[in-house]
Amino acid sequence: MTHPATLAGLDPATLGDVLRAAGIPGFDRLRDQIRRTGGCSDPVHLTGATVTRDRATGEILHTYDTGSEPGGRLRIACGNRRASRCPSCAWTYAGDTFHLIRAGLTGDTTKGVAPTVRDHPRVFATLTAPSFGPVHNRPGTRPCRCGTRHTEDDPALGTPLDPVRYEYAHAVLWNNHASELWQRFTIYLRREVAKRAGLTQKAAREQCRLAFGKVAEYQKRGAVHFHAVIRFDGPDGPDTVPPHWATTALLDAAIRAAAGRVVVILDAVPEHGQPARSLRWGEQIDVQPIGAFGNGEDLTEAAVASYVAKYATKAAETTGTVDHRIGNTEALALLGVPDHPARLIAACLDLHPAYPDRRLREWSHMLGFRGHFSTKSRRYSTTLGALRQTRADYRAAQHREALGLPDPDDATEETTTLTLAHWTYAGHGHTPGESWLAASIARELADNRETARQALHDLTNDEQEW
Repeated sequence: MTHPATLAGLDPATLGDVLRAAGIPGFDRLRDQIRRTGGCSDPVHLTGATVTRDRATGEILHTYDTGSEPGGRLRIACGNRRASRCPSCAWTYAGDTFHLIRAGLTGDTTKGVAPTVRDHPRVFATLTAPSFGPVHNRPGTRPCRCGTRHTEDDPALGTPLDPVRYEYAHAVLWNNHASELWQRFTIYLRREVAKRAGLTQKAAREQCRLAFGKVAEYQKRGAVHFHAVIRFDGPDGPDTVPPHWATTALLDAAIRAAAGRVVVILDAVPEHGQPARSLRWGEQIDVQPIGAFGNGEDLTEAAVASYVAKYATKAAETTGTVDHRIGNTEALALLGVPDHPARLIAACLDLHPAYPDRRLREWSHMLGFRGHFSTKSRRYSTTLGALRQTRADYRAAQHREALGLPDPDDATEETTTLTLAHWTYAGHGHTPGESWLAASIARELADNRETARQALHDLTNDEQEW
């Protein structure tokens, strides 16, 4: 158990439940289950059993039944990517995203990407939303338009100077169509690359490919923008060399030109008072070359992978909104959402009847955005699914070794096993006391990781000095 001093601040109900959990016969197993989930905040509960037999003789080699577990249930991690829902599972998701992005920059043969990909032209591009009205900002040492020099954590940052004139409807409709803007951008980008190379689109496609991995991030004003690693490959993907004309400078120019061409037209809806709108990217487009070790470039591979991984676990709650659906404005009034995101949410709810196919009501808590936060092209690198499967295979191998069961890779007709399993969903979550225990375990694991990271950092510095 954690030191009793950490129990001092708990409310009586939670403290009582902690003591109840600590007193049950299966407490050690309960704590072990929670630790195996990494301190997951909202684990899934399963009931069921497995039987492993020798395929040749039918002999039972191993059985497992959740009836022997605390409460008769097995707890597994929820796997939610959002840090606001489950910091533990979000940490795992961020780690997977880091390795996925990094593999596409440095190469990793274990993930199906040759190390030569490091020599391919690649950039880190940022595409933003246009202005929907002036907002409080902090442009360097100059004061904001309101005359104030805002601090880094000033809640006024990103809020409109004049909320009455701010284009809230345009802002949420832009968020809602941001994924379509990105899709069209990738189409125009390939066309611009071919144009600048002096080739037809077919000829350009036969000589090189474009690969990307991107993440969405919310600005303080509540507008989505995209960060993307964009890379030139040869005709057969990352294992082949791009042609001589596929340079970083050409990629930079093509990105800027493609972003300027993209437009999504929304027809007018006069019966709901909505005019026709043209949705475009903002003028602020940033394209930076990525350096292998910072050789002449400010942006390194590790920095890019860390940046993408960081924002892969965040969503609209970073602007002050909530991380769950809101049914109506009455519910909004009870949630204590700050004025600016509350107005964006209200705009989504008001616009839903005019654009019912856009599902603005269902995505109002996301300020209209309904796309995936982290995506990649097929040949950028490995997949999150493959990374999860590798982790699952490793744990399964550990389990088989502990039980003395044969490895499937080494199995013969005489040693092949058959596992039959039956699982049933039985709920999710923790009791108050279990939640406190899970949070304590998650903090302990996070502290251990930070200690290990710092030790590795110090060791690396010592070796460099030596």
